Amino acid sequence: MRRTPPLIVGGGPAGTAAAITLARAGVAATVLERTTQAHDPVCGGFMGWDAIGALRSIGVDPLRLGARPITHVRVVAGKRQVEAPLPHPAAGLSRRTLDVALLAEADRLGVDVRRGVNVRRAEAGEVHLADGTVLTPESLFLATGKHELRGVARGSGKRARVGLRAAIPAQPDLAGWIELHLLDGGYAGLLVQDDGQANLCLSISSARLAAADGSPDRLIEMLGEEAPLLAARMSTTATSWSAIAAVPYGWRTREAVPGRFRIGDQAAVIASLAGDGIAIALTSGIAAASAWIEGGPDAAPAFQRRFARRSAWPIGAAETLRHASERPALAGPLLSLVGTMPGSLGVAARLTRIGV
Repeated sequence: MRRTPPLIVGGGPAGTAAAITLARAGVAATVLERTTQAHDPVCGGFMGWDAIGALRSIGVDPLRLGARPITHVRVVAGKRQVEAPLPHPAAGLSRRTLDVALLAEADRLGVDVRRGVNVRRAEAGEVHLADGTVLTPESLFLATGKHELRGVARGSGKRARVGLRAAIPAQPDLAGWIELHLLDGGYAGLLVQDDGQANLCLSISSARLAAADGSPDRLIEMLGEEAPLLAARMSTTATSWSAIAAVPYGWRTREAVPGRFRIGDQAAVIASLAGDGIAIALTSGIAAASAWIEGGPDAAPAFQRRFARRSAWPIGAAETLRHASERPALAGPLLSLVGTMPGSLGVAARLTRIGV
């Protein structure tokens, strides 16, 4: 039986990794991407060693794209901080640069990449576009990231958080570091990316943002006493803020539907504190495409079950760390433990990796 080309909704790391893997096996695929030009989504920026390995396996080297090496981690809670080397080198790379490179590689391999295409819903084997077009693919790869698609919504879960991002001037002591700030009801991560700016990602409870009247700048002001170093880093006005709500950390799909491959954040959502979201996106896209190459549309349920098992440990470990880091009563003892056992940071980093 002749298989029709897979349809991939979403041109981020998960969708393009799947498309590139398919193309390398001689399989035509179509990628529908709603944006028309390069941009920086809320999440991303940190490339762990597993993400770097996954990128290289599909022909993209982040260091050649200008990624900034990261060799150490600094964890800050209030006025206390601990530092440790990472188990393996990581890197800081903007999503803008990464997404452009992945889409360019897909295009070079002959993938049909269509930008500026809005998908309204997917149901009963049909994919409905905003212009009225209806597609009927045998295989649908859902790679919409944290954005939901009507008809196949993932669900927000009970542990949803608000994600915020800003680009700020990088201070010299951030070079080579990933810096994590533990907050009451959230945390923030800072790193230097390829463009020389510091990428700030902040995960916070909706209640804390609401207390700041929904203003990220006001929130940073309110965090001044709780997180003085973070406030000092943010002393210059952020160029702009990006936001996304209802991020369901800890969620994994239990879906097993023939012909439907959930990848990236549509398969599993790891707490951004772990910094492994890009690796999960890439590895799930590669694994889903490899499953399709072997078994076609019917391979989707087995792939989904395998990836749910594969992601269970790192996501569970990340959730344990997240729950501890967001509670001041636990964050203090956590830093004391790390202070006496610096190697525990490396252990935590290893436990939250999806692997290549």
